Amino acid sequence: MDYILTTQDLTKMYGKVYAVKDINLHIKPGEIYGLIGRNGAGKTTIMRVISGLSSATSGSYELHGENKNGVGVLIEAPGIYPNKSAKENIRLKCIAMGCNDEAYIDDLLLTVGLENTGNKKAGSFSLGMRQRLGIALALVGDPKVIVLDEPINGLDPQGIVEVRKTLEKLKEEKGITIMISSHILDELSKLADTFGIIHEGRLIDEFNMQDLQERCGEYVMVSTDNNEKALELISGMGYKDVNIDEGMIKISDGIEDTIAINKKLVSNNIGVKEIFIKSTSLEDYYLSMTGGNHNG
Repeated sequence: MDYILTTQDLTKMYGKVYAVKDINLHIKPGEIYGLIGRNGAGKTTIMRVISGLSSATSGSYELHGENKNGVGVLIEAPGIYPNKSAKENIRLKCIAMGCNDEAYIDDLLLTVGLENTGNKKAGSFSLGMRQRLGIALALVGDPKVIVLDEPINGLDPQGIVEVRKTLEKLKEEKGITIMISSHILDELSKLADTFGIIHEGRLIDEFNMQDLQERCGEYVMVSTDNNEKALELISGMGYKDVNIDEGMIKISDGIEDTIAINKKLVSNNIGVKEIFIKSTSLEDYYLSMTGGNHNG
């Protein structure tokens, strides 16, 4: 399979401490790749190395056989001039990179939805608008890949939607490959095609949404007024994977039998509060792979 960006045993140490070790990522052209992990897991370190902002201790990465070329980056807060407009900010970046063309600048503004901001100073932009300006700055020079570290962190719901639509537009209309990290896994699951889980400096899994569905599937959740007795009754129906999870009964092999389960409980004077089918979410899977609470 052809990839636009790969890493080969990428390792970064600070002194004698491994920040990341033996990372092997595989990113396809035109996809959105979501990097998931707790704070301090190594996500930003990987992104800084791929972007050329930091050097690897060992290992390597390749972009169509080239090193460090063709990667746009937005890590931490966008580097913008607050007293200048969006257009002026982009123009300054273009001048620095030798591509000062008004039509090109206007196209970038249109791409990120800031074409109507006029002379409004970037310092008065909402956080979502500033993030989209940061994305526009990362696009200067027409990189093949852009790397975005937590671009929706701290945004209100409207800002999140605006950034998501911008990234979808870049993928669908421009064919740009995007690597993005985020601790908002529900939102990331709507956006990314492929995911990599970083845990304690290691890549422990790499998968797409189809893989997730095949591995985890669906299950039945039941809430009753007597879960202990209900658990005993349901287990007696022959289901092999039944347990109590967060105050509800989870049945992993009974998704076609909700009516029968409900009848069994009601006929034994068990009050059924809820019964529904649930799919394993990205966050559920992440927690099952890493063990413990999700803290970004």
